[in-house]
Amino acid sequence: MPESLSDQPIELTVEARAHGWRVDHYLARLFPNYSRSLLQKAIEAEAVLVNGLPVKPSRRLRVNDCVSVRLPELPDNTLPPEDIPIDVLYEDDALIVINKPAGMIVHPGKGNYRGTLAGALQFHFDQLSDVAGQLRPGIVHRLDRDTSGVLVVAKDNQVHHRLSAQFEQREVRKEYRAITWGVFDVDSDYIETHVRVHPRHREKMQVCPEGGSARPAVTFYEVVERFEGFTHVRLFPRTGRTHQLRLHMQHIGHPMVADRLYGGQDCLRLEDVLGKTGGRSEIAHSKGPRAAHGTILIDRQALHAYRLRFRHPRTGKELEFEAPWPEDFQQTLEALRRYRTRPP
Repeated sequence: MPESLSDQPIELTVEARAHGWRVDHYLARLFPNYSRSLLQKAIEAEAVLVNGLPVKPSRRLRVNDCVSVRLPELPDNTLPPEDIPIDVLYEDDALIVINKPAGMIVHPGKGNYRGTLAGALQFHFDQLSDVAGQLRPGIVHRLDRDTSGVLVVAKDNQVHHRLSAQFEQREVRKEYRAITWGVFDVDSDYIETHVRVHPRHREKMQVCPEGGSARPAVTFYEVVERFEGFTHVRLFPRTGRTHQLRLHMQHIGHPMVADRLYGGQDCLRLEDVLGKTGGRSEIAHSKGPRAAHGTILIDRQALHAYRLRFRHPRTGKELEFEAPWPEDFQQTLEALRRYRTRPP
């Protein structure tokens, strides 16, 4: 057991989902950059207390148990900082709220180690949590590479845990906006399925029957605008499964515009909007230079994390943030409003 333990213990309150878990299992879930054996040694060295008392690794936790953790310092394997601009919506001494652009990966993964939000955060901020691992500094939750919008970052581990608990207990309200193919029959509804990793295409998810590795996924949607052949929709995920919103839109027959993985098309062009209104002859007779008809309106899934609401992890005050419309999303809506407006 290393001699250098953190001076300031991390204080945790056991939530309902962890009731009955072994304390070593609980800590392994919360501190993935530490091995199970190292955590067990920390417990045996009385660096982990439950309700103020030392425990054994096999101790079963109960709801509202107070866990105090002092962990050893790990070798410095931090992500190299990268001077990449970041659009900061809000910052205080506990957290940062970012407007992530489309095309930026949140944290490094296989084959993608540069140009990430994590690397940019390392450059711009002196202090970030490391509870999710040193390649994910400050990262509490994530957005897909080509999804734009609002994302919250933690500056220390205590804040990180409190924010994570809000996400896990579904107390965070997330609103996304999407542009989909087709016209919805009803104004709002719930989509409730089970999902799992696709058995043949591992980069995809699929809707599946209950059981096995399947996990429940719930999305509430609400129509904002209907166009000829397209819909602008609000999406409120009640669970946080990988690709959940994209998969659910495909599942109900309304894949997102320009969603290569779940819609089969990697971009939406102006000619796609014009051509489906009155046939391709309309392109030839429309105003403006002909070259403009090949203009790409959006070349990534039309999904934007528009609004995020949560409690401040220190003050308890409710905070709400909105990410401005990205240019590609806005120009797609403007084209649909101009050429695809439905008659009253």
